[in-house]
Amino acid sequence: MTTMSNAIVMEHKDPTGARIGMWLFLFTELLLFGGLFLLYAVYRSQFPEDFAFAAGNLDSFMGTLNTVILLTSSLSMALAVGATARGKRLLAGSLLSLTIVAGIAFLVNKYFEWSAKFHHGLYPNSEELLRHTPGENVFYGLYYAMTGLHGLHVIIGLLVLVVMLYFVWRTPKMVHKVVVPDSGPLKVTDGDGNVLHTQELDHSPASARLVMLYDNHPEVTETLETRVENAGLYWHLVDVIWIFLFPLFYLIS
Repeated sequence: MTTMSNAIVMEHKDPTGARIGMWLFLFTELLLFGGLFLLYAVYRSQFPEDFAFAAGNLDSFMGTLNTVILLTSSLSMALAVGATARGKRLLAGSLLSLTIVAGIAFLVNKYFEWSAKFHHGLYPNSEELLRHTPGENVFYGLYYAMTGLHGLHVIIGLLVLVVMLYFVWRTPKMVHKVVVPDSGPLKVTDGDGNVLHTQELDHSPASARLVMLYDNHPEVTETLETRVENAGLYWHLVDVIWIFLFPLFYLIS
């Protein structure tokens, strides 16, 4: 078996196992935030009026804007996954870039929102906040803890997307030319006409997939598709968590 053939075999890893692993990881993340949501529910039941009053001091416009930004990024991420699967590397890279820009915009808005609260002394253990009711102190403690943890997940997600963008743009074309004869073996040649790999065609599903890999989408492998798909799942989790955080902190007033 030639070097080219070995490269193909090594590239075809276990996509199903990778997807299952990602879903298990996402489940642990849901347990983490689920515990925080439960803690929020307990304290809100104890201080309903204080929570409603404190939520009125949050900037609902900034919260709504960040919600729109993340929903848009979730759409662009889903489109990037589809573009990768179809072998459209340029489109996939552009959509990933759009998702990254949206994530950065979310963090910038959150920075300005937090800065305004710090400017008014509304942060844990501040002299200003300690003069407020215990319920308001609990509300802001949960607000900074939960939105801060979510922001950390956004940063991690952005780092993952940058790596995916690198993989999408750097993946080289595996072949230069494919010769599919009416009879005999399939031949893969380089630009000089040198044969890199030959494969007998028996019209089996495996052979048909090999022809599709070479002829239609030589620059996209199943491993790359799985990586981008898993990155998309993580990003969607980040978006879903914010969908729950937004009404809990910004809309209860």
